[in-house]
Amino acid sequence: MNKKVLVVDDEQSIVTLLQYNLEQAGYKVVTAMDGEDGINLAAEENPDLMILDLMLPKLDGIEVCKQLRQQKINVPILMLTAKDDEFDKVLGLELGADDYMTKPFSPREVVARVKAILRRVQTQTDPIDEKQEDEGQIKIGDLKMMPDFYEAYFMGELLELTPKEFELLLYLSKNKGRVLTRDQLLSAVWNYDFAGDTRIVDVHISHLREKIESNTKKPSYIKTIRGLGYKLEEPKGE
Repeated sequence: MNKKVLVVDDEQSIVTLLQYNLEQAGYKVVTAMDGEDGINLAAEENPDLMILDLMLPKLDGIEVCKQLRQQKINVPILMLTAKDDEFDKVLGLELGADDYMTKPFSPREVVARVKAILRRVQTQTDPIDEKQEDEGQIKIGDLKMMPDFYEAYFMGELLELTPKEFELLLYLSKNKGRVLTRDQLLSAVWNYDFAGDTRIVDVHISHLREKIESNTKKPSYIKTIRGLGYKLEEPKGE
């Protein structure tokens, strides 16, 4: 079945351009011209990904992100911003956007970003037998990562992670015990230049700690190495 992409933008020329190029790449496309319709269509259409403009009538992109996450609609979001828009990318990513692009953009690059995001969130829905479940998984204390199924468990409970949170936790897990700088994490998880804005890493580390640490002030798993970065390690006593 073709993946479905919801495009939310109030510029008809951009909607038409994106719809054409995404359909040429094999995606089914639904569109909305304002934030309210975007939220409604996200609930009704259950898209696999949303391309969301920052500046929209009725509700802007940040508010749309916020409301979707409050409603537990975890559709991956690619945010579009104009170069002169006042946009705090950390705030956007913190509220639930998975990636962002600046206008003007190449349609080919948008399609490439869409493919990359969908690859990251691809999950396998077939039943998992015990043999499959054991292959490739990583166990660290009460944390269990299952990369093949894009799932993470803590104390037996499935964690609700955004795609970037999962990628970051997986990279830390694969490098257990190693000190990783913020720049290393930016390069490995975000795959492209964020102009050295390492706050993005700190925000995501904070979110992960809220989900796997009993005391976020004295973390047992994700340790801050002052002046260097972070490392994930076995909690003491494990």
